[in-house]
Amino acid sequence: MTRIVVTGAAGFIGSNLIKGLNARGLTDIIAVDDLTQGDKFLNLADLQIADYVDADVFYDAYTDGAYGQVEAVFHEGACSDTMEMNGKYMMQNNFATSVQLYQTCQKRGARLLYASSAATYGGSDTFREDPAFEHPLNVYGYSKLLFDQRMRRECGNEFQRAFAGKTMQVVGFRYFNVYGPREQHKGRMASVAFHQFNQFRAEGKVKLFGEYGGYAPGAQMRDFVFIDDVVAVNLWFFDHPGISGIFNLGSGRAQPFNDVASSVVNAMRQISGQSALTLEELSAQGLLEYVPFPDALRGKYQCYTQADLTALRATGCKHAFADVQTGVASYIASLMQQA
Repeated sequence: MTRIVVTGAAGFIGSNLIKGLNARGLTDIIAVDDLTQGDKFLNLADLQIADYVDADVFYDAYTDGAYGQVEAVFHEGACSDTMEMNGKYMMQNNFATSVQLYQTCQKRGARLLYASSAATYGGSDTFREDPAFEHPLNVYGYSKLLFDQRMRRECGNEFQRAFAGKTMQVVGFRYFNVYGPREQHKGRMASVAFHQFNQFRAEGKVKLFGEYGGYAPGAQMRDFVFIDDVVAVNLWFFDHPGISGIFNLGSGRAQPFNDVASSVVNAMRQISGQSALTLEELSAQGLLEYVPFPDALRGKYQCYTQADLTALRATGCKHAFADVQTGVASYIASLMQQA
């Protein structure tokens, strides 16, 4: 059987990757995580894994030769809280641990597919996998960028089309704004769609930031990417072991927060038998409310992100990404079913 390791296995992306692997009949999976937050077990409860290993144990044990022959490691384990200011913790958790894992994978003959982040671009207005556009705004983004830089240096190709001179695949995915099922444990770091779903159920309306940064109310734009698309691209690279590099993983389509809000509300209305409304109708009926942009976020807020997919498409990956309307409707249906 093909043995696979997924770190961050009980997290949002990790658990969805296991679901995708299970759908292919792959169950010899070692799930690695820290279940100090016990309710994260829910993300694993309906999945098939061969073993669970605590993150404090796994990395050193794997370095020492435990767990037999591993085909690939999907490394999603990290501190993803962009507000975490403990740089020592962040660098140990996101950088040093990842370097150790990379070295072990190369030694043990395992492929490494890892989570980078669009936070590596930070204050840039160009989102292309090029050092010229990498300007992280927080220590989280820097921890991810430093590992990307290490991989470029180790693997010998600064243009990251394909790492040269290595027999084992190494792929980094710069995730943009991912949303979808199995993120309920993330608290304030969960997606906009998740928070708006709960807000609409509790208050009967959705709130968005008003005018800011030259954008009209709710018109600030992000690259929102559905979790099913993230899993599909990860598995495409798993199927193509000869392709390595650092790649953006977003939809390649910037959409305004207004699109997310209207999609959430209309999906919930349609499930309850009500007709869809336009953005103007939602606002006029008080179902969508704009609030003043908070002073605490001024100068620290990205008003626009959009993944440049040129490098991804150059590999031959032709995956078609869902737009917000399609992805959010699927997500809301899932959340309503759970509720």
